[in-house]
Amino acid sequence: MEYVKLGNTGLDVSRLCLGCMSFGVAERWTHPWVLDEESSRPIIKRALELGINFFDTANIYSLGSSEEIVGRALKEYANRDEVVIATKVHFRMHQGPNGAGLSRKAIMSEMDKSLKRLGTDYVDLYQIHRWDYSTPIEETMEALHDVVKAGKARYIGASAMYAWQFLKALHVAEKNGWTRFVSMQNHLNLIYREEEREMMPLCREEKIGVIPYSPLASGRLVRDWSETTHRSETDQAQKWKYDATANMDRLIADRVTAIAEKRGVPRVHIALAWLLQKEPVTAPILGVTKMAHLEEAVDALSMTLTQDEIASLEELYTPHPVVGAQ
Repeated sequence: MEYVKLGNTGLDVSRLCLGCMSFGVAERWTHPWVLDEESSRPIIKRALELGINFFDTANIYSLGSSEEIVGRALKEYANRDEVVIATKVHFRMHQGPNGAGLSRKAIMSEMDKSLKRLGTDYVDLYQIHRWDYSTPIEETMEALHDVVKAGKARYIGASAMYAWQFLKALHVAEKNGWTRFVSMQNHLNLIYREEEREMMPLCREEKIGVIPYSPLASGRLVRDWSETTHRSETDQAQKWKYDATANMDRLIADRVTAIAEKRGVPRVHIALAWLLQKEPVTAPILGVTKMAHLEEAVDALSMTLTQDEIASLEELYTPHPVVGAQ
C-alpha cells in the first residue's frame, strides 16, 4: 500500500479509500443492495490487512447504520491512531425543522450523533455532503471551525459543489481566520469528467486533496456493458447519474476493455490507474460489495498508463450534464 498526504496537510492516508455507503441496514434506507453487518465486517477487516487506513462514510448512509457498522469494526480490528475516519453532514436525518442542512444547530447536533454511532471521540475528516443554499456559508464555516477547535474533528472537507461555491467557502474561512477545507470529494471518473473544467484546477492551485467518489462509475467501467447486478438493477442514484449518457459512455468502457485485454489485467486496473494519475487526486473512494473487487483494486496501485493509453481513453469523451453539484 502507498500512503500520501491529504492535500496540504501532514495527514497520511492510503492511496485508496474504502467507501462505506455499501454497508448498512437496507430497511433503513433506499438502497436494498447494501451489505449487512455480518457481510460488511470481513471486507473492512481485509481492507485493513491490505493497508487501507482511510474509511469514508456519512450520517445519511442507511440513516446512521453505516457509521455504526464501521465504528464497531474499526474498534475491534484497528488501532484508532492509525486509521483515518471521514464522515459527512447535510442530508435529512429526521423530519421537521432542523433535520437537515448546514446550520450551526444541525452541524453541532449531527457531529455528536455521528461520534456516538462511530464510537469515537473525534473524526479525522468532517465533510459537508452538499452545499446548503438556505444557510449563510459564514454560519457553516464558523460552526465547522468550532467543531475542530472542540477537538471533535481534526480536519474539514467538502463534497460535490460548484467551483465558485468551494472558492467562496475557502475565502470566507481565510478572511475570518477559521479552519479551511483540506479536501474535495467530487464526482470524477472516465465517463464523468466535468470536474476537470474548474474544480480540479482550483484544487491544484489551492493545494486541496481530491478524493473522488464513483471512480468506477458504479461498476460500469469494469464489467460487460450488458451485465447487470443487484445494485445496478435497484440503485436509482446510479441510473440518474449515468443512464442518460449510456450510449456515449459505452464507447469509453469498450476502450477500457481493449486496453485491459492488451495489458492482460482486470479492467479495474485501467480505470483506477487513469484516475490515480490525475493531479491532484489523493485517494479514490472505492465502494465494494465483494472481497475480490477490493483485492483487485489494491493491485491496481502498481499500474501506470502510458501517455498514449491515457490519450486513447480520453479522446472519446463528450460533455455531460453536471451531476452531483446541484
